[in-house]
Parts: sequence; structure tokens; C-alpha cells
Amino acid sequence: MTPEPAPSLRQLLAFYLDAGVDCALNDEPVNRLLDEEIAAPVQTEPREAPAREESRRAQPSPAPRLGATPPSPEAAIVSAREAAATAPTLDALRALMEQFDGCALRATATRLVFADGNPQARLMLVGEAPGRDEDIEGRPFVGRSGKLLDLMLAAIGLDRSKVYIANVIPWRPPGNRTPTPQEIQICLPFIQRQVELVNPDIVMTLGNPATQTLLQTREGIMKSRGRWTDYNTGTRTIRAIATFHPAYLLRSPAYKRMTWMDLRAVAQALEALPGKAAN
Repeated sequence: MTPEPAPSLRQLLAFYLDAGVDCALNDEPVNRLLDEEIAAPVQTEPREAPAREESRRAQPSPAPRLGATPPSPEAAIVSAREAAATAPTLDALRALMEQFDGCALRATATRLVFADGNPQARLMLVGEAPGRDEDIEGRPFVGRSGKLLDLMLAAIGLDRSKVYIANVIPWRPPGNRTPTPQEIQICLPFIQRQVELVNPDIVMTLGNPATQTLLQTREGIMKSRGRWTDYNTGTRTIRAIATFHPAYLLRSPAYKRMTWMDLRAVAQALEALPGKAAN
């Protein structure tokens, strides 16, 4: 069998060009079959890059805002109760909450979402927790559900200058997840004190979590909405009523009619009730 003649240099170059090889990475050819070449590949980037990466890994991570060992849930609840009880004003309560280190949500949220509206309002609205838009702006109900809430209030002749709006949870849960029972119990004393300091004539809870938490009921929102109940602050009994959360209405518009009935009931009650009691 006659062996094929060795290809010429021109033929080899043509073959490599056809295979897509059109540039040389090094001035000298590299024999990949030699052990020392395999063990020591050509460096294509400066050696200091891994050194910088190693330096970054060696540096300690920034300390979390709340310290390395957060208090236990039981201790955090007691601490929240004690702190809330000492706040003589809404401004003082807000300052206490800004420094409170008992709720892990404070470490993951952008900022505290305390309240919006008129602290002297006769109607106080309480939702569940801030979402992404609220976390960015630091005010409750500013996203799509907030726009719907504004329309709901306008339907009974109110706006944010005539109501006070807050949430049971003042920090956004990561990814808008549902707050845990422990997180709710830790934050509960703050919203309770907030209601006491605002001292409205009517409290309206928005959605199932806020209703069950603040009004201490195990019933679902379908049963509890539209029914008047009493909310006792410890110093005064306030009329309270529940309705659907605006975010739920965006998903289920069919329930807007029921919400309109609840809002009408609130408007009628405000007209019938005497002026706001003094603090």
C-alpha cells in the first residue's frame, strides 16, 4: 500500500483556513502532549486578578445592621411591647421603630414604612405589609393597590389628607412573602400603639391578615368583612370594620361591589358619629 505524500505547507495552511483557524495565539507553537506544558498552561490574564479575588474573600463581610445575634422571638415580642408603651407621640414611636432590632425584616427591607396621611384623621386604614413600591418610597399603598385605594377613598369623598394609613408589618418581607406568625406578633405592639396614638373614630382593616391580627378574629375575610365590631385600645373603644385588600380586588374585581358597600357603611358611620374624641 503506497503511503500518501506529506502535505505541503501551503496545503496545511489551506486546511487550517478551511477549519476556521485564522490567527495564532502565541509566537511559538505549543506541544500539548508534553506534561510540563499541560501542567503550566499559558496565562491569558494577569496573576494579580486571583490575588484581588483572594483578598476580597479574606475581608470580613459587612456586619448586619442588627448585630450578629438577634434576640429570640419571645424576647423581641416583650421588647416591642415595652418600647411601644413608652412612645408618647407618633414621632417618638417612629423613632423607636427605626432603632428596633428585634425584627429580622428590618435587616432585609430598604426602609421603615411607617404611615401616610393625616394623624388627626377620624378614619384609620390598616393593611398587612409594604410591597416593593412602598419599600422604595417609604409610604404605604403607593403601588397599583395604592392607586386603587385612592379611587376607593375618592368614591366616598375622602383622600389621603383626610385619612391615616398604616400596616401591621412596617418592613417589607423579602419577595413580598407572607409575614410569619412570629413577625406579626413582634410588630403587633407597634401598630396597636399607633392606633392608640392616632385615636381615630373608625378603624378599617384591609384584607384577611390585617383583620385577623388587629381585630383578633379567626374568621376569614369573607365572613368578617362588612361587620362592625369594637376595637379596644385600652383607653377607648373604637368602631372597626373590615373589607377586602385593594391588591385582592385587582385580582378579583367581582368583589369591588362588596367593598363599595363597606365603604358606604364607613361614610355613613362617619356622618353619624360625633367629632373625634380628644387624645
